[in-house]
Amino acid sequence: MMKKRKDYQDKLMNFDPETSIQETEIHYSDEKFWDKVMKYGKQAGKTTVYYSLLLFYAAKSPSVPKSSKLIIVGALSYLIFPIDLIPDFIPAVGLADDASVIAAAVYKIIQHIDEDIKNQAKMKAKMLLGGKADDQDIDERLL
Repeated sequence: MMKKRKDYQDKLMNFDPETSIQETEIHYSDEKFWDKVMKYGKQAGKTTVYYSLLLFYAAKSPSVPKSSKLIIVGALSYLIFPIDLIPDFIPAVGLADDASVIAAAVYKIIQHIDEDIKNQAKMKAKMLLGGKADDQDIDERLL
């Protein structure tokens, strides 16, 4: 048990979000995205859910350039990819690799996230997390 935990910690320490994004782009679909968010949203936490929603709505925005949408699709593909570096069902660390990829993608495309995208993500996050998504502190970290 301790060896497995150490192995997962080592994998997490050596995790490269860029490589993971590129390797999983072909696996994305909106349906799989919503399934993942609904299944693991509360476990993933408000920041990961909110950032995932920012990416989702940015991908739908006509003002976001195609190059940024490729980053988004790659990150969301990694999120829904059934075979993760660290399996999602493992408590505490299972979603850490997903959160890393999502955060990396948000910071890569942050200049394209406008107030409309933020508002859509906030409303959906509050709906998904039962009104517990106080996103003001999250938005402050984006600046």
